[in-house]
Amino acid sequence: MRATRYTSADKDVWDVFLRESKNGTFLLQRAYMDYHSDRFVDHSLLFHNDKEQLIAVLPANERDGVLQSHGGLTYGGVICDESMTTPLMLTVFDALLDYLRANGLHRLMYKTIPHIYHRYPAEEDRYALFRSDARIYRRDVLSVIHSDARLPFQKRRARKVAQAQKLGLVVEPSNDLAAFWSILEANLLAVHGVKPVHSLNEIRLLSDRFPSEIRLHVCKENDVVVAGVVMFNSTQVAHVQYISSSDRGREIGALDLLFATLIERDYATQAYFDFGISNENDGRELNVGLIEQKEGFGARSVTHDYYELDVS
Repeated sequence: MRATRYTSADKDVWDVFLRESKNGTFLLQRAYMDYHSDRFVDHSLLFHNDKEQLIAVLPANERDGVLQSHGGLTYGGVICDESMTTPLMLTVFDALLDYLRANGLHRLMYKTIPHIYHRYPAEEDRYALFRSDARIYRRDVLSVIHSDARLPFQKRRARKVAQAQKLGLVVEPSNDLAAFWSILEANLLAVHGVKPVHSLNEIRLLSDRFPSEIRLHVCKENDVVVAGVVMFNSTQVAHVQYISSSDRGREIGALDLLFATLIERDYATQAYFDFGISNENDGRELNVGLIEQKEGFGARSVTHDYYELDVS
C-alpha cells in the first residue's frame, strides 16, 4: 500500500471513486472542496495497492506541519468503497503514517464521517485510529431525526406550527439567496458578531455547481421572506446548513412551520434529517436552548468525533 499526494490531474479519478464510495458525499467532490483552495493548502492523499488499484482517498490540507482532514469541510476522513475491510484499513493507516513521517508532517488531525452518511457500515478507520493510539480531542452532537422512526413533535412546537398555519404562511423552495442572506448576516452579526462561513457569492457558486444538493427553502408572509433554511442534501441525509428568521418570523413561528414542512414533506423520503450541532469549544459547551428546540421536533443525538495523532 502506498500513499501519494493528490494533484489536479487526479480530479476525474477522485470524483469517480468518491461517487462510488460507501461513505462519501458531494462535499468531498473536488468541485466543492476546491472552491476555497485559496484559503487551504490542499494535501489530499490517494492510496493504491501493489496492483495500482485505488483503494481509498483522504481529503486533507496541510498547515504548520500538520495534516488536517480537511480544515474547510464539516467532516472527512478516509473515503473508501464496499471492498474496504478492517485489515485493509490497517494497511491504509500504515501507509498514511509512513507518508506523514517521510514528508515531515508531525501530526494528524482527523475528522470522522458520522455514520448517518454511510451507505454501508464504514467505521474501519475508527478502529485503525484506536490501534494507532489516536486521541479524541473533540466530540460534536448532531441532532438527527430517523425518518423511519420519527418521534412526535413536542406540544409547544406543534402549537407553533398550528399558529403559523392559521396565518396562511407559505413554505416553498426559492432561488432568492440574497433575500435570505441579508436576514442571516444581520442575525449572525447581532448575536455572535460573525459572518456566515460562506459568503453570498460562495453559496451562489456552490448552489450552481450542486443544484440538486444545495437548496434554499423559505417561509413567506404576504410574499415577504420571514425565515429560511439552506439544506445540504446528500444520498440519505438532509442536513440543515443555515437557519435564520426575521424578527417578524420569530413572532409568528415561521421556522417551526418551515421545519415541519421540510421534515414531513420535502425531505420525508431521506433516511435522516440532520439539524447539525448545538455545541461549541470542541464540544465541551452545549447550547441547551438550541438543542431543546431541535429535540422538540423529535431529533436525538448522534456524535461526531475528531481525533489527534502525534506521528513524530
